[in-house]
Amino acid sequence: MSGIDGKPGSVRFILGILWMNLLLLAACAGGNFVAPPGLPGSDASPPLLSPFTPEATTFAWADVARPYQGVVLRGISENSPPSLYIQEVLAPAFTAETGIQVELEIDTLPAIEQAIAAGGDRYDFVYVEQDSIYSFLEDGYLTNLTQLMADQAHLVVPLFNLRDFTNFINEFRDPATGDLYGVPIEAFIKVYLYRKDLFEDPVIRAAFETEYRYPLAPAVTFQQYQDIADFFTRYGQARQLPLWGTTVQAAVGDIAPFYEFFETIAPAFGIYNWGINLETYRATEAHGGRLDSQQAKDALAFWVGLLDDAPPEARHSNWKDVFETFAAGRAAQGWVYGEYVAALATDPARSQVVGKVGVALPPTAAGVIEDATVGMGNIGYYDGAAFGIPVASRHKEAALLWLQYLGQPAIQPQWAVASGRVVHLSTFDDPLVQEQNRHMDGYYSLMKKYGHLFKGSPPFPFHARLRDIIAPYLHKAITGELSPGAALEQAAQAADAELIRLGYPR
Repeated sequence: MSGIDGKPGSVRFILGILWMNLLLLAACAGGNFVAPPGLPGSDASPPLLSPFTPEATTFAWADVARPYQGVVLRGISENSPPSLYIQEVLAPAFTAETGIQVELEIDTLPAIEQAIAAGGDRYDFVYVEQDSIYSFLEDGYLTNLTQLMADQAHLVVPLFNLRDFTNFINEFRDPATGDLYGVPIEAFIKVYLYRKDLFEDPVIRAAFETEYRYPLAPAVTFQQYQDIADFFTRYGQARQLPLWGTTVQAAVGDIAPFYEFFETIAPAFGIYNWGINLETYRATEAHGGRLDSQQAKDALAFWVGLLDDAPPEARHSNWKDVFETFAAGRAAQGWVYGEYVAALATDPARSQVVGKVGVALPPTAAGVIEDATVGMGNIGYYDGAAFGIPVASRHKEAALLWLQYLGQPAIQPQWAVASGRVVHLSTFDDPLVQEQNRHMDGYYSLMKKYGHLFKGSPPFPFHARLRDIIAPYLHKAITGELSPGAALEQAAQAADAELIRLGYPR
């Protein structure tokens, strides 16, 4: 769950990023991201230059699109860097090659979800958040792309290779049939970022080791994270610096705290699927759930406690605000959505910490990495979205061509360096991406090697309904109205009541 609200993009900004990356000459190894003990480091890949131009697609789009020239495709998407790149770069390129017009509206995620649920033929393609796909499947809002491609085999483009997509594409398949309902346009993992300049300062390192009796390094455990947060908060206070020990995504009254806790903190503590038992469909421990377990209470207590080490804006921060806090140099460490890493690490117009950003896997409790390795859990969140075609679209064939255009490998590298997203396996090895990877402390290498340890939202058709029931209890824990333990006890009971009302288990 992410996006940039109120941050309009510009062609100048996007082309500036592309030009900056094209000017970088060294094709170096994959970066310096930190992996926990027992996990191997990153591998460098040999560069193969493949910058995107319309000619580089090596496919006669105009021929296959000829029956649809003059068609206007209308779509809606979130205000995220990948979507802005589509609007300003890829949509005009597609029109130039096919004669099919693309009009893309940019709106908030709630507005997009309402538009999809409203139905009708206003839109020919829509932004489908990974969080929402299971609700849309249950309600029958989206076109079955597997069936559409089978029915319109003459429109299937050879460049569109489903096997080149990362495993994230499976988030947009019907779990029962395996049929595809969306083509990924963005994907990233939520990683642990830290200030390399602070962590590598010899004076700071000596002071930390004197106090805590172990070397300062990116946190691998939650106790280490807490120690580092405490240390840098005191460090900033003692020197009257605008520096705190951590970010916290804790905007009361917003959905952001729910997502930080259940996407990032809870799974890293070993609480998966929001603490809901996928067989009994209950959240309370008495009925097989774990939302009110001691482990979950410890996770929430840890996270709420970090507010003491976070800047004042933390209680009003969503994901974009966390990015801005880190970009301003106001936090020594934090959990940040991967779509922001490129800007933080490489764009001086948006970040005061360019060249100072370290990337690592998030800290975890004992056994969590092992669970994630065998597919029984996850260490954090794999975020992203796809474009789907509403069932009522009057231009499904033209929309299918558009989605395949966005899914071709040739356009992926420049799209990646402009917006920090990767949805194709081949993109990781492109020289543009490899070079930016070096300046992002190996973020792409980490995503490629350890992406399987991260996971999207649980397969809940009731995602939004249950989120909106649980979230207020987290808000009460943030404000202190309820203790973390009481908040989760009440949240689990409320969740069970809603699941019973919805008829689960079915």
